[in-house]
Amino acid sequence: MAPAEPNAKAFEQKGEEPFFAEELPGWCGYVEWEKYPEKKKQAADILSKYDFPVPPEFQFEPLPKTNPVLEGVRWKYYHYAMGATLRDMPDISWKYVQKEKSPDMIHVLQFPYNGEPPRDRLVTTEITPNADHFVRNHGGIPEIDVEKFFFNVEGLVNTPKRITLKELQDESIFPRMTKTVTLQCSGTRRIEQIHEYPGDGDELINAPWGEGAIGTARWTGVSLKKVIKHCGGIKDGGKHVEFFGADSYFKKGQVYNYAVSVPMRKVKINEVMLAWEMNGEPLPKIHGYPLRVVVFGYIGARSCKWLYRVNVIGDPSLAPVQMKEYIYYSPQMGKHNVTYSNGFSIQTMPVSSAIMTPINHDQIIHDGKIKLTGWAYSGSGWPERVEVSGDGGGIWYEVPYEKMSKKYYHAWRIWEYEMPVDAEGWLEFCVRTWDDALNTQPTYVRSAWNWDLHVTSSCHRVKIYSINRTKEMTAKRLKQFEERGLSIWPITRPMPFDLETEEEYLQQMKLREGRDPEE
Repeated sequence: MAPAEPNAKAFEQKGEEPFFAEELPGWCGYVEWEKYPEKKKQAADILSKYDFPVPPEFQFEPLPKTNPVLEGVRWKYYHYAMGATLRDMPDISWKYVQKEKSPDMIHVLQFPYNGEPPRDRLVTTEITPNADHFVRNHGGIPEIDVEKFFFNVEGLVNTPKRITLKELQDESIFPRMTKTVTLQCSGTRRIEQIHEYPGDGDELINAPWGEGAIGTARWTGVSLKKVIKHCGGIKDGGKHVEFFGADSYFKKGQVYNYAVSVPMRKVKINEVMLAWEMNGEPLPKIHGYPLRVVVFGYIGARSCKWLYRVNVIGDPSLAPVQMKEYIYYSPQMGKHNVTYSNGFSIQTMPVSSAIMTPINHDQIIHDGKIKLTGWAYSGSGWPERVEVSGDGGGIWYEVPYEKMSKKYYHAWRIWEYEMPVDAEGWLEFCVRTWDDALNTQPTYVRSAWNWDLHVTSSCHRVKIYSINRTKEMTAKRLKQFEERGLSIWPITRPMPFDLETEEEYLQQMKLREGRDPEE
């Protein structure tokens, strides 16, 4: 078997380079696979000739201290193997990362791009700036000329139609909507599961996300319900809607177009939007320009980017992302017995929250209070109460309502709290959220562990080292460091001077009656 990252050999083309034509003029990087079974078979035959690098080991071994954290070598090689039309997708995608995202993004996976912003900045604003919004892509970024863009509505609709973006934006045909909606990747906080109980090690499906795979934007577009009505409504048996994106997706030696589905009931309550605008600006390329789906309250994977086809069907999609991925298994399921059918499909996101500052292993000098900031979210309603604990979950403090951001039905609330802290040394802070239906979070990571490491919804915990300078001994020690021009950081560095003088030691021993009793 070929070596894993980072020692993978340079890609070498096997045989004559294939050529898979782009489907449409002005749609660079879009190869249609789903309509051409023979072409899919040809691609699978080509892939079968290669001994691709195995996934990198990032669970039983420490994560690389690099940015990007993981590179995605084998995913790049899949694209290289397809020839000229997909060969440059890794470089094109990285170009848009550098152009459209903040320079200090945490690149969890270079390709297909997965990235999140720095923890502290994410919760400084109720609405996430486009440059800081997390990205979770499954393939390369197609470059589509908006003047040549359209999407098809087909399947179990009475009047299938082709609709241009200009038509979709015509308010005399389609009433426009703008909604504040949070999107969250099911991998948010996955690193906690990885550290405690490793699982499936696919670096794309199970990338080692931190707490930043969530973001909130003001999306503008049209309710899909209005679009389906424009197409004459659904026929009998139309119970699900399938979405296709123009990116290419690889799974176990096969190539597909990205495809997912949602139940029609979600469409009927106007909670599925076809969006062309994000925070008052055209969609960034990396976020699905020129048109994407936004599904309110659902796992981010259902919000298909680079939308080109809406297909009304009778049952959930059998595409791999819908059928084979984003499945929640019980703790008894794993590599030894897991199947696609013995878990359930993740749709509505559960109650979750995170402490964004301080971060795990922070060492903090304070005067009896430590400020915490974070986010709270519920896909089925809204966060009604946030509670924080300074002792691992024994005593809980409610975050005052005035320290929480505005309520939205489909969005998070960011919060802050001045935690009273008397104790010193290592402490465990944690947070939990209650939504409007009194749903709350599992207490421990183990309670929510599952083989694919999805939806880390347990109480988020950070361990911090408390140094309370209101304590007499602590104030004295801090002054000793200050007088010597030394730093107490990091706490793991040995003391550069004696802890006390011989005279102080003897005096204390006398007061403590020595080390041993007299009798």
